[in-house]
Amino acid sequence: MAAPGPGEYFSIGSHVSCLTCLGQRLQGEVVAFDYPSKMLTLKCPPSSAKPNLSDVILVNLAYVSDVDVINDRTETPPPLASLNISKLASRARTEKEDKLSQAYAISAGVSVEGQQLFQTIHKTIKDCKWQEKNIMVMDDVVISPPYQVENCKGKEGSALSHVRKIVEKHFKDVESQKSMQRTPAQQTQKDSSLSS
Repeated sequence: MAAPGPGEYFSIGSHVSCLTCLGQRLQGEVVAFDYPSKMLTLKCPPSSAKPNLSDVILVNLAYVSDVDVINDRTETPPPLASLNISKLASRARTEKEDKLSQAYAISAGVSVEGQQLFQTIHKTIKDCKWQEKNIMVMDDVVISPPYQVENCKGKEGSALSHVRKIVEKHFKDVESQKSMQRTPAQQTQKDSSLSS
């Protein structure tokens, strides 16, 4: 493969504007460029409008009709930030444990409702695990099938009360979502019966 010619590479930190084959204009700072695959990585303003975040977009230059360099960076880019390897390893370990827990629940024949409740509780209380088909929270509260508020058992106190509130709110939220989904369908049925 021949070396890239002028205008066929992009310096890290340069600002470019691309027009995709779909007519979409992308503009941002070059974070990375891979010449052999013609892949360009751009850091763009956040679509979420959150000030400390950025969108990162991968652009396949084979599908770009026009690229303009707005501001070419000639100086050496700043060094990359160092990675906290122990934090990354801890996050990977936690994610693996979560996935194994989900796999265990599926293999144990836990209902979908039970799995969803487990996920809801786990978002608030990390000390939450499966004990056969029961959900064990903080080694103090056991929730058995069918996983309703009255199925929460444990020593009376703040832990049991807190878990009951989470379970109650979970099922209220689930019911609310179901009623919102039914409403458009019911409206469609009413409209079709009126037009008959």
